[in-house]
Amino acid sequence: MAALPPLKVLMAAGEVSGDMYGGALIQALRKQFPEREIEVRGMGGDAMKAEGAQLLHHTDTLGAMGIFEVLGKLRYFKQVMQDMVDLATSWQPDVLITLDYYSFNIALAEKVKALGIRTVHYISPKVWVWRSGRIHRMAKAYDLLLCIFPFEPALYEPVGLPAVYVGHPLVEQAAATKAEAEPDLPWTGEHRIALLPGSRAGEIRSILPTFLRAARRIERVKHDHCSFIIPVPTPKMRAEVERILAKEPLPRHLTVIDGNARHVMRQARAAMIASGTATLEACLMNCPAVLAYRVSFLTELVARLVLPKASFRFAGLVNIIAGKGVMTELLQRDFNIYNAASETLSLLRNTAARKNLLAAYAEVQAQLGEPGATDRAAKAIADCLAKA
Repeated sequence: MAALPPLKVLMAAGEVSGDMYGGALIQALRKQFPEREIEVRGMGGDAMKAEGAQLLHHTDTLGAMGIFEVLGKLRYFKQVMQDMVDLATSWQPDVLITLDYYSFNIALAEKVKALGIRTVHYISPKVWVWRSGRIHRMAKAYDLLLCIFPFEPALYEPVGLPAVYVGHPLVEQAAATKAEAEPDLPWTGEHRIALLPGSRAGEIRSILPTFLRAARRIERVKHDHCSFIIPVPTPKMRAEVERILAKEPLPRHLTVIDGNARHVMRQARAAMIASGTATLEACLMNCPAVLAYRVSFLTELVARLVLPKASFRFAGLVNIIAGKGVMTELLQRDFNIYNAASETLSLLRNTAARKNLLAAYAEVQAQLGEPGATDRAAKAIADCLAKA
């Protein structure tokens, strides 16, 4: 019996979180297609590369925060788009799988689908928060949408886009972390504080200096009874962090480690975190956290002029899912040394703020589904391909 040809998967992840989902999805696809080799090419990061993906572009170069920051890299993004479309044209994959990163990936999916290639998107954009009109564009661009919340598939029924609820992949990743033996991390003192300034170079440059100055303020209050750990996802991000550390006065007990972000949050008493996927990981690891974010003044001004007011109700995923402000959000001018230090100090003690946040975490976790999202996503993709 002749061997089956490889399953050719074009995959597009533009950020560290999407890369993590992509790496896990490659593993799950191998289980769905045990009789076929899985060939993956496209754009992603270290997790996808570790699973054998051949990358045209790495997430280290794809991250950009804010409207003007993106415009500054517009030529580069156009080149990435062209490279991906050229690869799809020459390689003719069986399927394109895009992971989050909506603005770029929807345009890529439109171009690839026009070539007659099936398209799947993993992690539905939050059309239930703002810009619900995106569902019409998505219905034209995708053959299958994989949703992480149970109420999302119904939103796409009016436009006829097949949408399958699979659950949130972070749930299984958090469960796997909790099942592991805890590593010996370089903490000192009773007050353990995690600092997660983001996974993009621009985020780190904008956010980390304030985190460090707030950390020193916390240290003055707690004396030698606190320590800080910064987990970094990639070598490039470590280099960016270390460049900033070389310029800033530092707290006495500060360590940078490679990876292990969930273990750091699992062991930390509190955290300061840049808005993004890490805030949801903090929830799953039951780590009380303060959310922070800052973009340029021009980006903020344009966003407020262009986007509806509802877009600004909450920035963090935990608050969006909860539908209320349970995690403190320090945004723009509110994100300063004094606020960051004060809010974090309140979480170190057994305050009402800490207790209420942990209670809200439990409610959010209940909405994220059971472990196994990635396997369910791979099964839905296999079913989609079987229908073609």
